[in-house]
Amino acid sequence: MNGREAGGGRRGAEARGNHSAVTVVGGGLAGSEAAWQLASRGFDVRLYEMRPVVTTPAHKTDRLAELVCSNTFKSTELTNAHGLLKAEMRLLGSIILEAADAARVAAGSALAVDRDVFSAAVTERIASEPRIEVVRGEATELTAPCVIATGPLTSEKLAESIKAKLGTGALAFYDAIAPIVARESIDESIAYRASRYGKETMDGADDGGAYLNCPMSREQYDAFLDALISADQYHGHEFDEVPYFEACMPVEVMAKRGRDTLRFGPLKPVGLRDPRTGRDAHAVVQLRQEDRAGRMWNLVGFQTRLRIPEQQRVLKMIPGLEQAEFLRYGSIHRNSYLNSPGAMSTYLSARDEPSMLFAGQITGVEGYTESSATGLLAGINLVRLLSGEEPVIPPPTTMLGALYRYMREADPKHFQPMNANFGLLDELPQPVRDKKKKRELFAERALRDMQGWIEESGISGALSART
Repeated sequence: MNGREAGGGRRGAEARGNHSAVTVVGGGLAGSEAAWQLASRGFDVRLYEMRPVVTTPAHKTDRLAELVCSNTFKSTELTNAHGLLKAEMRLLGSIILEAADAARVAAGSALAVDRDVFSAAVTERIASEPRIEVVRGEATELTAPCVIATGPLTSEKLAESIKAKLGTGALAFYDAIAPIVARESIDESIAYRASRYGKETMDGADDGGAYLNCPMSREQYDAFLDALISADQYHGHEFDEVPYFEACMPVEVMAKRGRDTLRFGPLKPVGLRDPRTGRDAHAVVQLRQEDRAGRMWNLVGFQTRLRIPEQQRVLKMIPGLEQAEFLRYGSIHRNSYLNSPGAMSTYLSARDEPSMLFAGQITGVEGYTESSATGLLAGINLVRLLSGEEPVIPPPTTMLGALYRYMREADPKHFQPMNANFGLLDELPQPVRDKKKKRELFAERALRDMQGWIEESGISGALSART
């Protein structure tokens, strides 16, 4: 075998007879992964990377797969969501993880890399592949078949083409992300179910109300406010200094406007009388259900620029969240991303153009590993489409499949980017109280189901099979 699916070379040759080179736009993690998956399965690829012809505020070199914010792909442990996703990607033959392994530096269980060695390795591997032509220049139009993997710094011209294709409401330019906590970590002896004035505002909520509510006394509110105002904030690259407007105002900025600003805003207590006391609280923090299974809950109005340790410290002062497990932390930064559940197909293509696929951060995933994983699957699915086969998505018991399900089933009105976390997965058949054991069982099931899906779909890992 030479790295392609069984029969992949023949199907690829047939497809090349009917199509010019497949286009991949964006030479980051997702684009490099997609290009490699296509080339490894017999397709000619034209990979567009606008650097160095057009630069960005974040990138420093013209190399492919340059890491700009961190040098770590996070944990390799299977009991960590990012570690599990990497294990699934290895089964599919990820070039990004192969390069990361070769550039790894000591960092305990985290997959940290030498940035220069890593990007140089990916660049060399892509450039030396005869089926891939790297084009240095800005792509401004969408031409199927293609994979669009331009990331959070998508150029204005290409963004206009995307909006013209998918609709003006399909592309956002600034994240205003609120933290998400695991339902099982919320103290429901304190938090209670209710909707403001008893009016239901969310499909599928039970009779108790759409929201979980954490009531605060005056003393608790004052202490929380003081901690919030004095907490350390993140200040990133120049391109991250986004203009704050009312719809995405950081909670700490609102807090500094006055002692009662939050009480008249996202922490407004009116209409949320605690059924156990019969009284209104001084302030109320509301949590909104993020997924259909009700395992992930979003802190409404808590978009923030606080550093992660500060989010952990300050937000755990909220009554009922003292033991909160954070599945996603809050942030506000520039990030061009699509409203995937509202604008795209189940496998992240344009709905009226099946062979125009999207991958990476622009789809609404957060993180290096997540971006790479979507590029990997986009490459595999474009091969299938051009070979006359149906696209495939791993089952939602896998981390990759669960990410795709989130981007398919999330509420388009409240869609925000998501990172890999165990709250995305289908629950286990039997309840497991021990967190470590539960995650071990999640991982065992995920890898078993991923392997079964690979075999059923006739997919073989591009790296493991290619010579």
